[in-house]
Amino acid sequence: MSSPAPPKSPELSDKSKKYDRQIRLWGDHGQALLEAATICVVNVTAVGCETAKGLVLPGIGGFTVADGSTVKEEDLGNNFFLDNSFLGKSKAFACKQLLQELNPDVIGDYVDESVDYILANRPNFFDSFDLVIASNLNEQSLLQLANRLWESNVPLVYCRSLGMLGSIRLQIKEHCIVETHPDNRQFDLRLEQPFQALRDHLESTEVTSKVPWLLVLYKYLKAWQKEHGAGRLAPGSYKEKTQLRDAIKADMQKDEENYEEAIKAVNTAFGAGMVPSNLKAIFDDDACEQLHKKNDVFWIMAKALKHFVVEENKGYLPLPGVLPDMTANTDSYIALQQIYHQQALHDADQVYHKCQEYLKQLSLPADSIDDRTVRLLCREAAGLSVIRGTRIADEYEKNCRLLPLVEDNELQGTLTAYNFALRAYERFLSECGSIPGECSVEQDIVRLKSITSKMLNDLGLHVTISDDVLHEICRYGGAELHAVSAFIGGCAAQEVIKIITKQYKPIDNTFIYNAISTESVTLQL
Repeated sequence: MSSPAPPKSPELSDKSKKYDRQIRLWGDHGQALLEAATICVVNVTAVGCETAKGLVLPGIGGFTVADGSTVKEEDLGNNFFLDNSFLGKSKAFACKQLLQELNPDVIGDYVDESVDYILANRPNFFDSFDLVIASNLNEQSLLQLANRLWESNVPLVYCRSLGMLGSIRLQIKEHCIVETHPDNRQFDLRLEQPFQALRDHLESTEVTSKVPWLLVLYKYLKAWQKEHGAGRLAPGSYKEKTQLRDAIKADMQKDEENYEEAIKAVNTAFGAGMVPSNLKAIFDDDACEQLHKKNDVFWIMAKALKHFVVEENKGYLPLPGVLPDMTANTDSYIALQQIYHQQALHDADQVYHKCQEYLKQLSLPADSIDDRTVRLLCREAAGLSVIRGTRIADEYEKNCRLLPLVEDNELQGTLTAYNFALRAYERFLSECGSIPGECSVEQDIVRLKSITSKMLNDLGLHVTISDDVLHEICRYGGAELHAVSAFIGGCAAQEVIKIITKQYKPIDNTFIYNAISTESVTLQL
């Protein structure tokens, strides 16, 4: 007789299994933000649907599709979220139905109205969404939508997919990121100037082959400091680091892994804990200096963090309390880990109490900031980042940001040229009411060239775009290729997740892709 199946543990619930891989990237708190978010997808295109797919699968809270057109024969060739059964029916409804099948946990909705109709009749419609995704609009519709969302402080991700070309433009007023997940994170160990509890532990523990390498390195660092004197805390030059490594190596017996690890750590163990340039810029920001009720609570925490660093911690950041892996016996490693953890809690508690003071001064509820959020901010303090974006409409005015992107000659074959060509394509849609290349390629090339020339002159750019690039735009006849749309949609979904979870740095602010040469570039427009 077989024994009964063991009960399912909470860690292995269906939901945890379903989202396990992504939770490893952005954590339970990131997943919770994703599941609480609602987005609007404007215009049912292949790239728009692919972007939405990349958000429905990981469990976005809800989505609404807005499109006033019906499904036509030509829509079926490049969009997997439309099929024959929906011919002649609402595009928004068809897209919503097929997207929702991907994940029953996600709430889907649709609106049978064009973006122009919504903006003209109920412009507040977009205000309730956490983010709006739009794609392949004409210039007039794009600018009206972008300006409305900028006023409402709703982030916009605008995607283009045309033939072998694609682009993504992020429009976001201010984006504060606590968890930037830097590629080369340095562990903050404070060996040069240990806090009291760490100093007591380091000096009272005998250095053997079983203790963590951190104790080994501290022993030799103290000898180095004594030898060099004059307030020198740690080796800076390659020569000095080599001397310290040689001193450790000279005393090392056979098979002492902690000594080997200490030698390797000489390059990375020192120098953390000071205020980096990115954080100094945040501390000096007007939003940090002058707190306002309407500001993001991030700024209240940033000001409390600044007070702690400057007034209470001798210029050092709060201790993150995170240790790297080390070869050691369990008891000695856990003892060391506990010392760092307790000091990190103490530092975060100081910052939290200052946050509460500021909340009281601003007459904001005490629960606007909780201790868990402050602990996270203190742990990630060295990597804090703030992105302040620009309006899409700014690109259509004379703008100094554009000048470094071009040279006083023909913009031939560069990704910057394709960016201007895509914009000219959208102006063509607005001014001519048709798609360039759909009927008469040769005639439309002449019209597109005239529109492009005027657009560049209006921007104060004395350049031309090659005929080959404009021929390419007209040759596509407005068609989307699914492979290109899938790639751009996947990239755009990734950027949306960064914005919603407030983790990782999103692009700032334009991404352009040429599938012919498989080249891409990020521009700040």
